[in-house]
Amino acid sequence: MAILEANDISKQYRMGEVTVDALVGVDFVVEKGEFVAVMGPSGSGKSTLLHLLGGLDKSTDGEVTLGGRKLSVMSDKEVTLARRRNVGFVFQFYNLLPTLTAEENITLPLLIDGKKIKEYQSKIDELLELVGLTDRRRHKPDQLSGGEQQRVAIARAFVNAPDIVLADEPTGNLDSRAGEEIMKLLRRSCDELGQTIVVVTHDPKAASFADRIVFLKDGQIASEIRLEKGGDTAPILERLGELA
Repeated sequence: MAILEANDISKQYRMGEVTVDALVGVDFVVEKGEFVAVMGPSGSGKSTLLHLLGGLDKSTDGEVTLGGRKLSVMSDKEVTLARRRNVGFVFQFYNLLPTLTAEENITLPLLIDGKKIKEYQSKIDELLELVGLTDRRRHKPDQLSGGEQQRVAIARAFVNAPDIVLADEPTGNLDSRAGEEIMKLLRRSCDELGQTIVVVTHDPKAASFADRIVFLKDGQIASEIRLEKGGDTAPILERLGELA
């Protein structure tokens, strides 16, 4: 079952007198429980695609359908609610509130949605255990390593049980070891929790954890490959070489 669909979406930006095509006629489908990576050269449209899929921006043409609902027919308020309740976001720079503890940062989406934290405490405890931060739940971001902060951000993305998690360069600000731990965590959440995940990354090692990789070039899908689990980067490097 498709959780997310983009049908013939395009995105144009005006830069002075010039119109820039960030995306051109992209079709993109993500099935429930699938782990998809998006790769491509700088400026190929990777982050633009992720922002359109998550309702953070609107396409110039085409249609994005999230959980069976077309974003184009929703009001701004309805899109905001759909984004809050159906999509989890993980970014390169964590976006944690510095005055809150790890646990409090995780609960933010629940508070924003007017939920009673006590009713979700068991879920919060499970997520803290999943990301390996049970004993650091009361630590603030400046007391956590970069990898630990990103794990907090992932738990926060999961707390509302979203249909899909969208991650933009989630390992981009981490060293290789911490980055690998984050990708293993995302892979585990997909395998054990059935979480649907789309990751934008420039890192072949990070992309190797996905089921499928979609390659963009000049705002269009150039190709895609399916991967056997095991972290083999050779086919990824070969395809990236063809796009260069």
